[in-house]
Amino acid sequence: MDEFLDNLAVFRTAIGQTFYIVTVSVVVGGLLGLGLGLTLYATRPGNLLGNRAVFVVVNLLVNLVRPIPFVIFLTAIQPLMLRTIGTTIGTNAVTFALSLAAAFAVSRIVEQNLLTVEPGVIEAARAAGARPIGILLTVLVPEALGPIVLGYTFIFVAVVDMSAQAGLFGGGGLGDFAITYGSQRYNWFTVYASVATIVVIVQAGQFLGNWLARRALRR
Repeated sequence: MDEFLDNLAVFRTAIGQTFYIVTVSVVVGGLLGLGLGLTLYATRPGNLLGNRAVFVVVNLLVNLVRPIPFVIFLTAIQPLMLRTIGTTIGTNAVTFALSLAAAFAVSRIVEQNLLTVEPGVIEAARAAGARPIGILLTVLVPEALGPIVLGYTFIFVAVVDMSAQAGLFGGGGLGDFAITYGSQRYNWFTVYASVATIVVIVQAGQFLGNWLARRALRR
């Protein structure tokens, strides 16, 4: 425990890095994923903006990327990282990769929840003269908001989990702290403290997500 207290400042920095990685990844990935999910739903043949070619391309891309384990995905997109952010290691590199990974996961969640909206709701909006984009943003998304929020909560938990792998690429955060100052030095108190902090972050995010989802469902 004494060694953990000696590294308390580093521990606080690691918590801050984890919050940065998770927050940016969830926000950026969430917005990109929302756009992809809306595209998947809208361009599905027979839907509001049915376009088989666009749907097939986007659907194939999501199906190819989504199952790839994060560590492999992070390695595979290193050339893209070099072109866009100029580095393949560090907090920004991990955040970039996590944002993309989250976007593809979110897109499928958004699409699946939009598909559960009753067709009658869409027909009523069409009869009222609403345009496809308006139906997507002002009818479909609000109707499916509760389940979508729960989906985003799931992604938040997954991103926290994946952020712990940042230490493998010098990305900082609690995972890096647990490896560098914990397991590599056989300091198990540091490992358990890191794990406990991650659990607290996950539980807080889950509680907030469930609360927001309940509010959305009670509208």
